[in-house]
This record gives sequence, structure tokens and C-alpha cells, in this order.
Amino acid sequence: MSDSIHGHQVMELMLAHGKSLSKAALKELMSSTFGADAHYHTCSAQEMNADELIAFLETKGKFIHSDEGIETAADRICNH
Repeated sequence: MSDSIHGHQVMELMLAHGKSLSKAALKELMSSTFGADAHYHTCSAQEMNADELIAFLETKGKFIHSDEGIETAADRICNH
């Protein structure tokens, strides 16, 4: 598996998970799915670690916050 994962893949993983996650639980899920040494990128940013990607997605409004943690929605994943 490539060690550069697109942020869309992380958001799709969150959708497949189907429930809210803490940021720590999301990071753990990313590590177990994509590998502990994976790097992440988006349409506009490169070479991020898991913490940086989570922060980036949050600043872009890709997460829905609740008392249980964060989740995303399909309409928050851009299609370009």
C-alpha cells in the first residue's frame, strides 16, 4: 500500500466506521488501517502526518462535532 494517503480516504474510512470518534481514536484507526508511518495529502497540502491531517480537515470544516467526538458526512468530501 502506498504510504501517501489522500484525505478523502480517511473521510471515507470515517463514514465506513459509522459512528463518532475522538481524535485519538481516529488517529488509531488511521494507523491500524494505513500504517503507523503513513503520510497524508489532500488536494492542496502534502506530506502531513496523522495529527496534521486531522487538524487540516478540521480547519476545512470536514468534521461534524458532537459530545461523542467527530464524524463526517459524504457531502463534505469534495469530488475533484
